[in-house]
Amino acid sequence: MSSNVGLTTPRGSGTSGYVQRNLSHLRPRDAFAPYPKDFESIKHRQRKPDQEILNHDRLREIEVQVFDLRDKLEDDGVDEEEIEDQTNALRKKLTADTSNDKVSGKLKPHQVHELARAKIEESEKLRKALGIREDYEEGSHWKKQEERMRDGVGEEKRA
Repeated sequence: MSSNVGLTTPRGSGTSGYVQRNLSHLRPRDAFAPYPKDFESIKHRQRKPDQEILNHDRLREIEVQVFDLRDKLEDDGVDEEEIEDQTNALRKKLTADTSNDKVSGKLKPHQVHELARAKIEESEKLRKALGIREDYEEGSHWKKQEERMRDGVGEEKRA
């Protein structure tokens, strides 16, 4: 045996005496706090949707519908000028309807920006329903209460 590891002799132990490393042992990591000390960094921040991506997705959906119409008209044997007129009319109608930016149906997990926009709208509805001011800061009640207590303790020491 080398460096005093394992049995002095394997006789009578029922093993071969071979010593191997314990791979299931978890070594302690670097000494760091499991949470940040800066409370502003752990404060929840709403993810903002990228308007360019939302606009791109909306225009892409319009073009998909226009292409479907074009494909259907080409299958029906309509002449090219009529196809262009109908597709342009549909495109104009759909772009005019973009004032209604509501998301329809269920959102998929890869639609991150649409999900963020829907979450912001949901939070806004909830805030209005509960009557919470727009300038409300989370935890402000506790800050005010702490300030009152400090002022009270400060006055007691002065007296």
